[in-house]
Amino acid sequence: MPSTRQRNTALAAAATASAAALTFVAPPSTPSAARLEPGVAAGHAAAAQPQTSMGAATVGAAMLAAGCAARATAKGKGQRKAVKLAAVSTDTEVETDCINSIRFLAVDAVNKANSGHPGAPMGQAPIGYLLFAEEMAYNPKDPSWCNRDRFVLSSGHGCMLQYSLLHLAGYDSVAMDDLKQFRQWGSKTPGHPENFETDGIEVTTGPLGMGISNAVGLAAAEAHMAAAYNKPDFTLIDHYTYTIAGDGCMQEGISHEACAYAGHLGLGKLIAFYDDNGITIDGHTDLSFTEDVGKRFEAYGWQVITVGDGDQDVGAIRKAIAEAKACTDKPTLIKVKTTIGFGSPNKADSHDAHGAPLGADEAEATRKQLGWSYGEFEVPEHVYAAFKKQADAGAEKQAEWDKLFAAYKEKEPELAAQFERAVLKRKLPDNWDECLPKLTEEDAGKATRLHSQDCLNAIAPVLPEFMGGSADLAPSNMTLMKCTGDFLKDSYSERNFRFGIREFGMGAVCNALSLDKTGIIPYCATFTIFTDYMRSAIRIAALSQAGTIFVTTHDSIAVGEDGPTHQPIETLPSLRLIPDLTVMRPADGNETAGAYKYAVERSKNESRPTMMAFSRQALPNLPNSSIENTLKGAYEVVECKDPEVIIIGTGSEVHICVEAAKSMDAKVRVVSMPSVEVFRAQSDSYKESLLPKGVPTLSVEAAVTSGWGEFSTAQVGINVFGASAPGGTCLEKFGFSAENVKSCAEKCLKGETGVLSDGSQGKH
Repeated sequence: MPSTRQRNTALAAAATASAAALTFVAPPSTPSAARLEPGVAAGHAAAAQPQTSMGAATVGAAMLAAGCAARATAKGKGQRKAVKLAAVSTDTEVETDCINSIRFLAVDAVNKANSGHPGAPMGQAPIGYLLFAEEMAYNPKDPSWCNRDRFVLSSGHGCMLQYSLLHLAGYDSVAMDDLKQFRQWGSKTPGHPENFETDGIEVTTGPLGMGISNAVGLAAAEAHMAAAYNKPDFTLIDHYTYTIAGDGCMQEGISHEACAYAGHLGLGKLIAFYDDNGITIDGHTDLSFTEDVGKRFEAYGWQVITVGDGDQDVGAIRKAIAEAKACTDKPTLIKVKTTIGFGSPNKADSHDAHGAPLGADEAEATRKQLGWSYGEFEVPEHVYAAFKKQADAGAEKQAEWDKLFAAYKEKEPELAAQFERAVLKRKLPDNWDECLPKLTEEDAGKATRLHSQDCLNAIAPVLPEFMGGSADLAPSNMTLMKCTGDFLKDSYSERNFRFGIREFGMGAVCNALSLDKTGIIPYCATFTIFTDYMRSAIRIAALSQAGTIFVTTHDSIAVGEDGPTHQPIETLPSLRLIPDLTVMRPADGNETAGAYKYAVERSKNESRPTMMAFSRQALPNLPNSSIENTLKGAYEVVECKDPEVIIIGTGSEVHICVEAAKSMDAKVRVVSMPSVEVFRAQSDSYKESLLPKGVPTLSVEAAVTSGWGEFSTAQVGINVFGASAPGGTCLEKFGFSAENVKSCAEKCLKGETGVLSDGSQGKH
């Protein structure tokens, strides 16, 4: 006999066709197993015959329910689409319950918080179900297992999808109480996914397009690790990266950059779902977005598969995933047509379901529409069991992997030892920093970008996990590693990345290389001024604790002839405003080596980002400079026990300060400050001894003066845009000469404060 639950629950999935297009799936046994509206189900049960697979009563009941749904009107365009009902097997009932559990956890959490985005999770639920209950290999008990499949929710505003999936899959980080605390102070379920807050979240998403770009980086990490470590009979690395992106992600420029790069690389383990629901905050996307996304991705070199009914055709999504996995030489975009707010009688397919709670009345109406009789935050046990089955399978895969790695250690001891150190333990080799160059004051000076090149090529043979590249500026940034080749479609084991002119995408890819948590130390490079193109990726690196090393060159008006479009003025001071980002501006070779020691260790040991700014022009090596002093953030270059005035320089201006001090009659201490952030972290006693209160202090940097008041009583800087002329001429005209610094230091000594030289004298 059918159970009460079978008789009185319903499957009512939103349709993309009118009532005339209804299709019916015959059940394997009696039609009383169909999930129908309560009253309809009772009538159907009375009329059904055991030998009938699809009797007239079944059709009539389905048409009645569909007709009721068809009469519901929408606040969006036109009439609400009819509901397609299907008589289904018990397995399909469980599948439907799993999907609806995802939907209603999202609805209930957003309603309780009175804040959030319920519509996307309601439409994306079938995709999420298939990934976490059927497709992905993961182990909730060990979220950092190196061969897990990765999932990125690029449309991060719909994060209740991901939190619901993590909860159902058994991650301790998202208990039911955490779902009930969605978007609340101190909760593990913040308003957008945060990898540093919630185990099971791979990367921090929210800025649209960032997530799918991170997914490219995760897939690139998989490709490199597989090429570097897999051997015949020993496939250590073999996993997929899945991402769900929405219309907003497809519109943001970063997705163009990163996805074009993914197609160029042929990343066959990258599978992206485009949640094509046609709605953004403004309304229907045809207000501003009418391009053919599928053709665009085909032009990138992706395989493109379309699923016409993502609301209910789970089988079509399942088939599309199989097709995606069968294509090994291209990434795949699965374009899934969904309905935002699916199941909501009055808000589906409209922006009303996008960024606001459904409300109690609409939530109840949606429950009725979908035949969901469970209460708020109530999940059937068989739903938990379905997800647990997949999680248990992932744990078994990890156990098998552990056995494989044990055998790998016997067969490939050298590679295994490297893998264990770099990937599993994520530790640096002992004394790794002995490779870094050490210079004396007598050694010939050169541009710090050339010192950077020396450091990169000293590190590369010692740290096989060190990799990266430039945004088409490698010959200028000096960032090519000589011991390895180019990371390309047929050479994933190599480590020089050719990002092309894609700074924003480059930053997101490198962040993901770090957040892959396989021990990679990524760097990316461009001109200092072009960090503006990837500012959001730099900020997200700091927020999400990505150990990206941002290498920049041509760091001041000394760029010269290219002029003010290429001369950073406000750039470095503004980067110093980003919390948890360390900015290093070395003044010579030893400071450059110290900056690399700091950045590499911060990346590997702390997973935190560092920004480095190097000069185009040659600079002399300084007295007292060393790796050790650089790691203090600031130190005495010209020592003076009881100074009458202190001059602080940074980067290429330090040697100018030294020259100015030599020509002064007063007792002058010259301080090099390669990093404001590192200096702030020193002990109060050290900071007070180096910059004692009450001593007039002049700061000198070829940048805006904002921020220097923290350390100096007077400032030399440039608060205007630069000019096109040889670099040396620009420096002199805008006030960065020993003569002008001396003059300003003497004014400072006499008690003058504030900005004493702002570069305006150089305007013509």
